[in-house]
Amino acid sequence: MKKVYLDNAATTPLDPEVLDAMLPYMREHHGNPSAIHSFGRTTRAAVETARRTVASLLNCAPGEIVFTSGGTEADNMAIMGSVRDLGVQNVITSPIEHHAVEYVAHAVESEGKAKAHWLKLHADGQPDLVHLEALLKAYPKALVSLMHANNEIGTRIDLMAIGHLCRQYDALFHSDTVQTMGHYRFDLANTPIDFITCAAHKFHGPKGIGFLYMRNGATLKPMILGGSQERNMRAGTENIYGIVGLAKAMEVGYRDLDEHVRHISGLKQHMKKRLLEAVPGIGFNGDSSEKALYTVLSVNFPDDGKSEMLIYNMDIEGIACSGGSACSSGSNKGSHVLGHLYPERPGANVRFSFSKFTTQEDVDRAVEVVARVFAGAPVKS
Repeated sequence: MKKVYLDNAATTPLDPEVLDAMLPYMREHHGNPSAIHSFGRTTRAAVETARRTVASLLNCAPGEIVFTSGGTEADNMAIMGSVRDLGVQNVITSPIEHHAVEYVAHAVESEGKAKAHWLKLHADGQPDLVHLEALLKAYPKALVSLMHANNEIGTRIDLMAIGHLCRQYDALFHSDTVQTMGHYRFDLANTPIDFITCAAHKFHGPKGIGFLYMRNGATLKPMILGGSQERNMRAGTENIYGIVGLAKAMEVGYRDLDEHVRHISGLKQHMKKRLLEAVPGIGFNGDSSEKALYTVLSVNFPDDGKSEMLIYNMDIEGIACSGGSACSSGSNKGSHVLGHLYPERPGANVRFSFSKFTTQEDVDRAVEVVARVFAGAPVKS
């Protein structure tokens, strides 16, 4: 049985080019980057070369990139640091953010450090900019934190419009860009934003490495103490091969970006068409326009008693997909995103997410299994 992987929003397979770039720093170049001898200088050079590569691709200064363990740490660092170090008294965010943002907003409020304010959303998950402006007027010294593209439904916001609104009211702007980094081009020198985040494993890099972009002038103090690594921003010996892998994954992603967008967008539209033909009564969650995140398709299946075991049956057939975010594995709670936007919507919701390694054959096989389930046919065991 050929297995099909359609859960790339959770994590992506490592690109062979990325592995090749990492291997010398796993096998040969083992020096501590803080050491002054040749072994240390070699690995220090690799870290700083990677930083310059990332900065060049994003059009920002190398000193604005701080390597972290991933997107969750970077989100925590941006929000907590802004409250602690930059005078932020109000955090404006939305009810459908990743828990790395939502939980932090609750935490700073419960600890009495700042107030959390929850932005109204349109039915497709887009932020209500009229309400955002009202919040910015009413609550000065604010940080706005809104994810660039939602990891469950794919709705993608306008960073420029929101950034300019934040600048108008002298507010800081943070965006969780974990789902879009490596999949879209960024021009940070000309984008009104203070913080963005990255996790390399979302674009065929290694797990356990990411970064925080921190605009010059929005300097935070370190959250992790104990050394002067990362230009005194994050203590601890650097994840050298992870950093090298992240930079290589971004380099490859940008090099082939136009082709990847064409290929993956085509697969997404093909799957939508096939599903509509195969299962009467299905719908799609979030923004279904071409502006949405092209790697994610969130599907609402009809409430006919067959959809309840759909993901289980797909797994039996060797097809990996998700009922929502995979970032809270082991939790039996429903999706907070879908629960907020569509509290009365019946039926099962399944997220299919694609990568450059996904094929049309993969999509067709997944649709065939879905059609078989809804036709009442037995699945393989």
